[in-house]
Amino acid sequence: MSKPQILQVGPYPEWDEVPLNAAFSVHRYFEAADKPDFLAAVGPNVRAIATRGELGASRAMIEACPSLELISVYGVGFDAVDLAACRERGIRVTNTPDVLTSDVADLGVAMMLCLSRGMIGAESWVKDGSWAAKGLYPLKRRVWGRCAGVLGLGRIGYEVAKRLQGFDMQIAYSDVAPKDFAADWEFVADPVALAARSDFLFVTLAASAATRHIVGREVIAALGGKGMLINISRASNIDEEALLDALECGALGSAALDVFEGEPKLNPRFLALDNVLLQPHHASGTIETRKAMGQLVRDNLMAHFSGQPLLTPVL
Repeated sequence: MSKPQILQVGPYPEWDEVPLNAAFSVHRYFEAADKPDFLAAVGPNVRAIATRGELGASRAMIEACPSLELISVYGVGFDAVDLAACRERGIRVTNTPDVLTSDVADLGVAMMLCLSRGMIGAESWVKDGSWAAKGLYPLKRRVWGRCAGVLGLGRIGYEVAKRLQGFDMQIAYSDVAPKDFAADWEFVADPVALAARSDFLFVTLAASAATRHIVGREVIAALGGKGMLINISRASNIDEEALLDALECGALGSAALDVFEGEPKLNPRFLALDNVLLQPHHASGTIETRKAMGQLVRDNLMAHFSGQPLLTPVL
């Protein structure tokens, strides 16, 4: 029996490439010099798309694959997949939740600690001889006991809040409704009000049309000149122009960011700031988690083509 033909949108680590190629006939879209011609040639026979969260699958790509049955996303975010086009055609969509949750939460808390305590600058202070020549490093701000807000108390937001409890922080959250499992934390419906009572605001909600720029000028102004914004969700949840304006003039104290509009070609204004911590969209970037994500992508593909229920369906 011939292997199902799939379209691979972006590269995966070798430990995923080998079993993927063993199980399927893989068309490597990312290697094509002329992508429209490539899609026109292979698209009619493609039954599934294997993609990454930030790459997704556009309507044009979906329409170029008339036999498409499934899109399997390597990542928890699926906002880059045209879900409307999938619904119109009855195409199933899966992602890789849960397996990356704890690592993403870990990085968010680490970024808060690193930026609040000035650890990047402190290392440079040692290495460039400033400690010996100038004395003690300038004082920074504590983390423990302060106020933290979590915008979006889903899987990742919940794990962030659990970790913050270890720092004896006063925790509040915003979501569409109070959560039964978060009785120990304060529910604040309005993101602006949440920001106003927070020293640290974590953005952990899923991205959608409804959440685009939910962190805009009002939220940023409420967080204020001593506040810190930490984004481990999607770039579209934050109005980057408003964020940059506030960081440049001191209306916002600092920001720790793992995601950006247009990444990896982020706005060069970020590079001139000394009150930001910039990370290369690697919150899930551990060997253990990436192997688990790749396995879940393949498991969803295998389940579909063997007539079994999908493990982690989105649609």
